[in-house]
Amino acid sequence: MSDALNYLIKTRPETVSHYFAFLKETGKHLDPKTRNLISVITKVYSQTDRGFRQYLGRALREGCTPMEVLDALLMAFPALGLAKITWAVDIILDMDIPGFAPDVITQSAPEPARWRDVMASKDAADGEVTRTECEGRGLFIYRNKRIFEVFDSRCPHQSTDIPELALNGETLICPKHQWEFNAHTGACIKKGNSPLKRIESKVVKGRLLAFW
Repeated sequence: MSDALNYLIKTRPETVSHYFAFLKETGKHLDPKTRNLISVITKVYSQTDRGFRQYLGRALREGCTPMEVLDALLMAFPALGLAKITWAVDIILDMDIPGFAPDVITQSAPEPARWRDVMASKDAADGEVTRTECEGRGLFIYRNKRIFEVFDSRCPHQSTDIPELALNGETLICPKHQWEFNAHTGACIKKGNSPLKRIESKVVKGRLLAFW
């Protein structure tokens, strides 16, 4: 939220509260995926870099595929024009989101979710958080005896890949905008309001598997 909006909330709460009530009501009959795709388009129209990154992340978390995002941008061509669409694509490329890689997005059909072999379960120390890579995806793994929690390493804010150096005890701090997360639960504990994406996991014959 901007400093100006924060100022108006403090000085004229009786007026600005109507604005937020209006925003809350709009789109309530749309599914979350559609609502966030529309928000993505509005941020491209106004060329709001920070807002575009934020709502793109939300749309992807709500189940939008990269190809659906590109379709939405191209369908809005009459309103956006080519310059704004390429502005948005430049930001997508800068975010380096794996699903938008040309060799992935042009596949005739997306790869179905499946169980993937991450690591030997014994390699994750009990009571500690481990960062690893599996098939091009960064993961943070917290082990509590026989219970494993697996989280996507990308920050839910703008999909920044959080490195191992960002881990301080049980706290992860995204280096881009300093969102903080509890690495044991995935909960966002400072600045932001969205948790790390939890990935389903299980241990089979001494191997930690994750499903995506």
